[in-house]
Amino acid sequence: MEYAGERFAGWQRQRGRETVQGVLEQALVPLCGPDLAVVGAGRTDAGVHALGQVAHFDTDRPRSPQVYLRAINATTPPEVTVLQASRVPFDFHARHSARWREYRYRISQRPSPPALERGRVWHHPVPLMLDGMIRAAALLEGTHDFSAFRAASCQAASPVRTLRQALVTAHGDEIWITLVGNAFLHHMVRNVVGSLVRVGLGRWSVEDFRTVFESRDRTRAAATAPSQGLYLVRVIY
Repeated sequence: MEYAGERFAGWQRQRGRETVQGVLEQALVPLCGPDLAVVGAGRTDAGVHALGQVAHFDTDRPRSPQVYLRAINATTPPEVTVLQASRVPFDFHARHSARWREYRYRISQRPSPPALERGRVWHHPVPLMLDGMIRAAALLEGTHDFSAFRAASCQAASPVRTLRQALVTAHGDEIWITLVGNAFLHHMVRNVVGSLVRVGLGRWSVEDFRTVFESRDRTRAAATAPSQGLYLVRVIY
């Protein structure tokens, strides 16, 4: 599925707030009953978007996958669209079965603020130096302790994660930061982006970035980048 995150208080169901999980579960009540849980591959935060989120639910009311797809798309807000639906083996789990997740962060470098893309990119008109950002991002690849980029509220049992890819690329007047990992800590991508931008501004050298990363100290890293530039691009099984 894909969704535009600016409308929602994130993926996870919250009492009194509109979330992606909440509207999906509500859309399925007429077909599956009220005792239903939709499980997502990634618990995106408020304002974060998705191009390829994956979710599953269990039901004892067998219907065609296309019936579920049409029912959800007919009743959820227009900011949420299911792109594909299928039956899966009973032991499939959207989150636990995932091998890799790909996130993309978009930074707009154009002088004027975006109108059509407002809420979909981080508008950062101060030019960033790409070379240093590319070299700093490469330090993240492999298996490391990512405590320096871990939110204080993160509840993960371990800060160790594996990144298969960490790229910084130019796309017209945008810079994209792409991270592919087995799993991510709370705010990890946005915290990495904040620190890479500090390198791009020339305030840190690549070695400064390395020192902060290896310190495992969140207080030494840069501020968290805004949520609106972040996308869950795909989940790999």
